[in-house]
This record gives sequence, structure tokens and C-alpha cells, in this order.
Amino acid sequence: MSSPATSNDREKVVSKLPGWLRQNLKVRAAQHGIEIQQAVEQGIADWCRLASTPHTIDTAGADSFSTFLPPGMWDDCKRVASERGVSLTQALSQSVQLWLDSNPSPEVVRPSITRRIIVCNQKGGVGKTAITAGIGEAFAEDSDRLYPVRAAKQLLKALRAAQDTEQTAPADSDPSDVENLPGLGMRVLLVDFDPQCHLTNQLGAKPLPMDGDSLTNHMGGTPRGDLRDLITPVEPETFGDRLHLLPACNDAFLLDVRLSSVRAREAALERALAPIEADYDVIIVDCPPSLGLSMDAAAHYGRRRDGEEPGRSGTLIVVQAEDSSADAYDLLTNQIEDLRTDLNLAIDYLGIVVNLYDGRRGYIATSSLQGWVDIRDPRVVGLIGDLKEQKEAVRVKQPLLSYAPKCQQSVSMRALAREIS
Repeated sequence: MSSPATSNDREKVVSKLPGWLRQNLKVRAAQHGIEIQQAVEQGIADWCRLASTPHTIDTAGADSFSTFLPPGMWDDCKRVASERGVSLTQALSQSVQLWLDSNPSPEVVRPSITRRIIVCNQKGGVGKTAITAGIGEAFAEDSDRLYPVRAAKQLLKALRAAQDTEQTAPADSDPSDVENLPGLGMRVLLVDFDPQCHLTNQLGAKPLPMDGDSLTNHMGGTPRGDLRDLITPVEPETFGDRLHLLPACNDAFLLDVRLSSVRAREAALERALAPIEADYDVIIVDCPPSLGLSMDAAAHYGRRRDGEEPGRSGTLIVVQAEDSSADAYDLLTNQIEDLRTDLNLAIDYLGIVVNLYDGRRGYIATSSLQGWVDIRDPRVVGLIGDLKEQKEAVRVKQPLLSYAPKCQQSVSMRALAREIS
């Protein structure tokens, strides 16, 4: 609990509260963006004003609970509890439950236009797949639970620390930078657009068979069924059936050839995914390491649509802090700029993610990171350390945020999702 222990206008109160009620209070206060002590204060004030005693709360197993209240409020609560013939633990529990009933969980705000995030870089090995999965998992986490997130205001601090101190994982090293926040509760579709099927395999799914239906068929104008039939849930017990995957098929190696004979080929991915967009709040596309027609189709799909606010959809570029990523970045952005100009499209850059960062690599890493920061548009929106948990999650074919929900990479993935949300 975050409370101003040295505040002069409040007094510390120690009582008891059931663990389940304490957890509900913690989550709900975070959802409404207020301190726990404010919620308790409102609940006690409202409880004292009631004309009759509410239903009895099961306080079995209640343990110590402390907070800070305005002077005299706890004495008033004691007096009313005595008049109503209930214990202080029961009085506090009823007050907290009253506040919870009066302040229900807010509805998840869903976008009016499904967001499309295109995770790209034609250079292989930069970790596009890990970023795609990580932010998708972060978007889909339960809005009625709290998760550790690195405070957004600490990103610049982390970047400076990385450059100045050459730490292994500077973006996550200070525990004081982490806060517990509700999950975003979005309905998310991850699209494995890479014929190598890395995203599909990493999440424990099976690639689609070559002799069946696939996204390639739908983009090529020869669908063999409903695209929904190809989609599979990702750990519904963890993500509550909010996270889905459209698996890849090796036939995507032939996609550029297929697209060369398709009319309005740049819009092929949009035509394929349009029928299922209404089922999701966010669609994240894991692009192949390619600058071909498939990349044109992906960038076109992420363009800003009529009535859509800038920065809601667009390209998220994943790089590493080394020289070859800079060369690949130039080639990619040139292709996007050509597409913008040739087709008069508004394609927004959502930002740059510097992935697999390890300051122990010295000057090469820190100077390259400085180069990414200096670009400014697009700006660096994430710095992800090169740590073991991601590799372990891939080995056991589990989502990182369920395999190691409190690890530094998970904390950073949640921060990244919020940075671009």
C-alpha cells in the first residue's frame, strides 16, 4: 500500500481485513487511479452515514491492515460500530465492500477502429517475433488483475542509464521504477505472417498444413473456407480467451509470387483480415524478414484509416544496438516512404524498439543505442534486455508473460504495450 506515512494531516490506523477483500480493494483502487487510503476514507465516510447496517461480511482469516485516515475519522467509525453492535474488523470490511459496490470495475475502452500494429524489419534475428508475442500478451492481460509494469516516465531514465553505465539490463534494473497496474484487457489477434512460422512454434501451436487453407490463400483470392476456422486461442486459462493466433503456413514463401498477379496487391492483407477485424481490438502482424510485396501489403494494412487518430495503427520497428540494424532500418524506412508517396498513404511510425540490449558489449552497444535515440522520429519506445527468460519461454513453447510474469523482460513488454497504446 502506498501511503504518506509522514503526512501531518492524517493518522495511521491499524486494523484487520480479509485477504480477498484487501486484494479486491488493491485492484479496484488501481483501476480508478486513486490511493488505497482514499478509497478506504470514502468507504468509511459513506458507511458511517448509512441508515442501517449492511449485510455481514465473512471476515474469517482477516489479518493486519494499515492505512492513513483524516484525524478523528477512525474514532467516528469506532463510535458507529459500537452503536451498530459490530466489531471494528466488520465495520472496516463493510466500509471497503461499500466502496467497491459504489465503484465497479471500469469498462475496458475498446477502439472504434481495430488497431493494426505491424512489427517489422527485414533484418532477421532482431527479435520481431518476441516483441510481437510480448506486446500481444501484455494487451490481453486481465483488467481485473494487477501486473508489474515499469513506469512509463522511467523510459528516458533507463535509456540514459544504459548509455552511461553499460548495464546488462538497464531498462529494468531499478525496482523503484516498477508499479502494479491493471491489465489492459484487450481482445488481441497475433498474425504469423512469416513463412518460417517462428511465432506459431514459439506459442506452442502447429503450422498450417500446405494442403489446407491459409492466410496466403485468402490473400491470393483462393480461400478454402472461413479464416476464423484457422485461428487458435493462446492459453485461454491465462489470457481469458482474449489472445488468439492466426498460425503461419510454409506456403507464405510463395506469397510474393502469388501477389504479383493479384489486383490491388497492396490491399491483399486487408481484404483477407477485414472479415474478422470486428472480433478484435488489436491485430498485431509479425512480418517476415523481407522487403518484398508482402511487406508492402503489411505496411498498407497498418496505414491510418479515415477517422482514425494518428499513432493508433502503424509500423513498430524492432532493431538491435549494432551497426547492421541501422543499415536494415534505412532500407525499410525507404520502402515505407516510397509506399506513402506512391499511394498517398498516411503510414504512422509507432516507434523503435531496441531489443536484446546488453550494455556489457560496451561502446558498440551504447553508441548504437545513442544513434537510435537521436533519430527522435520515430522515437525509441522500448528497450528490452537480452535475458534468459525469453529464451526459456521459447524453449518450453509458452508465452513469456505467463511463463515468467514478473521477470524484467515481462515488465518491459507491459511498459512497451502502454507506451504505444
